Amino acid sequence: MDNPFPYSFNEKRYHTFNYYLKNRYHCKVSKVMLNAGFSCPNRDGNKGIGGCIFCSEKGSGDSNPSLSESLLKQYEDNKRIMDRKWPNGMYIPYFQSFSNTYGPLSKIREMTQLFADMDEVAEISIATRCDCLEDETVSYLDSLCEQKPVWLELGLQTSNDETGKLLNRCYDFSDFKDALYRLEKTKIRSCVHVMNGLPFETKDDMLKTVADISHLPFDGIKIHMLHVIRNTALGDMYEAEPFELISREDYISLVVDQLELLRPEVVIERLTGDPIAEDLLSPSWLINKTTILNDIDKLMRKRNTFQGIRYEQ
Repeated sequence: MDNPFPYSFNEKRYHTFNYYLKNRYHCKVSKVMLNAGFSCPNRDGNKGIGGCIFCSEKGSGDSNPSLSESLLKQYEDNKRIMDRKWPNGMYIPYFQSFSNTYGPLSKIREMTQLFADMDEVAEISIATRCDCLEDETVSYLDSLCEQKPVWLELGLQTSNDETGKLLNRCYDFSDFKDALYRLEKTKIRSCVHVMNGLPFETKDDMLKTVADISHLPFDGIKIHMLHVIRNTALGDMYEAEPFELISREDYISLVVDQLELLRPEVVIERLTGDPIAEDLLSPSWLINKTTILNDIDKLMRKRNTFQGIRYEQ
């Protein structure tokens, strides 16, 4: 049977980031992780202390380069690794650790202009929070889109505000929605991060998060499974009193359910994460990312389903 899904070069039944990039640039495009030395308002006392409970002292970029290296040195070192696999490709500088618009516009302008004029740079991606988007920052990034497409990656994790309080997120779902509607008026592209397996959430809660965002204006999504890692508030909570986590089989089924609820045009940047094995407390099945993705594909074929089949306009 032919693949019924239009946004695919192969057997994939969801809109992969690889499809989006190859269709646009006709070559391999790799993200290059960068650490620009930002913080977060729920970490430094502005709104809270300690950051989100699942987040390590390195932010979400535990495999990111050292802050002791300049951004250009970080970029060149990481790019060299990519070149061994995919020579003659293009790159996306990805400002990953912490909230990379939580700071003065001068710093944001300086870090992005380092890469905006490089021919080898396809796009620029910036991880941040919905409450770290000052008007002048949004205006500048909108103007930067004239040089390179700009993505803002916004951590939501869950639409459930009670879970958000447990996470020490320090903003509400309404704040998140407001940010997406603001970005809709610009040329900036938005990528939403959601997280499955958060403490005490049910399958219905996780499906509701995707249903709640499905009609909002965003361009891409990253779906993660919760990593319980050492030396975090969540890790301490788990070691003191372990809570139940989703099984591998249930996670795969859940992700397929969530994909069915999303517009076909939404780019799927991730369907699982990349925990560092020695830091991971649970679940251990997250280590083998490739087999998880393969089994998501198998289940979609078995169900004869695809992204957006249950999306209602």
